[in-house]
Amino acid sequence: MTKKKDITNETYMQTVLRRFRAHRLAKISLVVFVVLCAAALLAPVIAPYDPDEIVGAFSAPPSREFLLGTDQIGRDVFSRLLYATRVSLLVGVLATLISTVIGVVLGLIAGYFGGVADMILMRFTDMVMSFPYILLVLVAAAIFRPGLWSIILILGFVDWPGVARLVRGNVLSLRETNFVKGNLVAGMPLRHILFSEILPNTVAPILVYATSVMALSMLDEAALSFLGMGVQPPTASLGNMLNGAQSITVLTKQPWLWLPPGILIVVLVISINFIGDALRDALDPSGGK
Repeated sequence: MTKKKDITNETYMQTVLRRFRAHRLAKISLVVFVVLCAAALLAPVIAPYDPDEIVGAFSAPPSREFLLGTDQIGRDVFSRLLYATRVSLLVGVLATLISTVIGVVLGLIAGYFGGVADMILMRFTDMVMSFPYILLVLVAAAIFRPGLWSIILILGFVDWPGVARLVRGNVLSLRETNFVKGNLVAGMPLRHILFSEILPNTVAPILVYATSVMALSMLDEAALSFLGMGVQPPTASLGNMLNGAQSITVLTKQPWLWLPPGILIVVLVISINFIGDALRDALDPSGGK
């Protein structure tokens, strides 16, 4: 007779890890995501050629020398794909970090102080959210000079309202709890209450929301680069690699030019979303045993 594992004495982190491991798709997604991140970070070591160097015939099909063929001007597609993944991951991580920091700070201020500060910040948040998201991104991209850092800053400063509203909602409930009121009575400084008591109790929902922001940022970068408003050639990105697949000839007769970056975008976004779903369930204090 098998003996069930005793979970009554588990720590919080042990419970989170156990719940996360129960998601088979999330485990597979995490492995895939880590492998892709490692390949991107080690691109200078793995890539057989310089991503910007012309090394072969124009639009050559996959071969032993060029695993994924060459692009329209003879650059190795596999090498460019590795470096393009680095760019997409960099955009996703930094844009998410910027938007999360802005959203957390504004959400803490609005939720804890309330009153006029809450009204002003939330009306401003509502105003930003009232604009169609993709239109706001496109207008910002058209105003500023296209480039990697422009895209990171644009996405970072556009994606924060959701985080701000999430944090505000959590702070509104946490500020009425006994442990926060106890800190107020004890005369604890404001920064201690906000960043040592309230913020740690909102990390779980912020972390889950950040995964969706990261996936969305990577998709937005790909879309803007595809339209010529994002990362500019010769720098490789998954979006501008797809830009060359706008002709019928490429779509029908040269699939090695658009299938690898297209598949990679899908795999990255799906992996991040599965990881986020598993984190949501694992960090939920009322979920599962």
